[in-house]
Amino acid sequence: MNCLSPSILSADLTKLGEQVRTLDDLGAAYFHVDIMDGMFVPNISFGFPIVKAVRSLTEKVVDVHMMVEDPGRYIDVCAEAGADIITVHYEACRHLDAVINHIKQVGAMASVAINPATPVSVLSCILDQVDMVLVMTVNPGYGGQKLIPYTVDKVRELKKISDSSRNSFDIEVDGGVNTENAGMLLDAGANIIVTGSALFRGDLEENTTQFLNILEE
Repeated sequence: MNCLSPSILSADLTKLGEQVRTLDDLGAAYFHVDIMDGMFVPNISFGFPIVKAVRSLTEKVVDVHMMVEDPGRYIDVCAEAGADIITVHYEACRHLDAVINHIKQVGAMASVAINPATPVSVLSCILDQVDMVLVMTVNPGYGGQKLIPYTVDKVRELKKISDSSRNSFDIEVDGGVNTENAGMLLDAGANIIVTGSALFRGDLEENTTQFLNILEE
């Protein structure tokens, strides 16, 4: 099933409740919340109170993307705030296997993200343990960037692995996703589309409808 995961990073925080409810009503299946610490990425975004706020507004999947150093420190508080999926970066985890197990112990789905220049092969030992892999299609830290073309090949590679694996996993893409390239990413094998700027700039309802139509094609 293909799903839309709106990135709250691009939302109007003065209208967060209104926009989350609108997206929920229109059919968004996930809500993507980026947590940045200014260390792993050169930006600071939200903390766990925003996760808790989004959780209170919707029964849909709360999809938390941890762009922080040593994310294992925050797994418990992230789950307590209401995260359904907790994504940690391969590049930020010293003991990735332990972090994945920790996520599962708190009752959340475990996801691992890789940056554009990180090869899929680094995940070979843990792909049978994760529920989702997030392919960053831009260098993480800021919204509004252009998708890096070679990252689409990584989506294709992961799709082949998932199709041939006993434990298949979702493939999420994040960064520079718009109505012009979303279809290509879905064809490559992604089934969860994160989008921010292309969704929240302009008419939110119209933009959401366009994305959902692409997801249903």
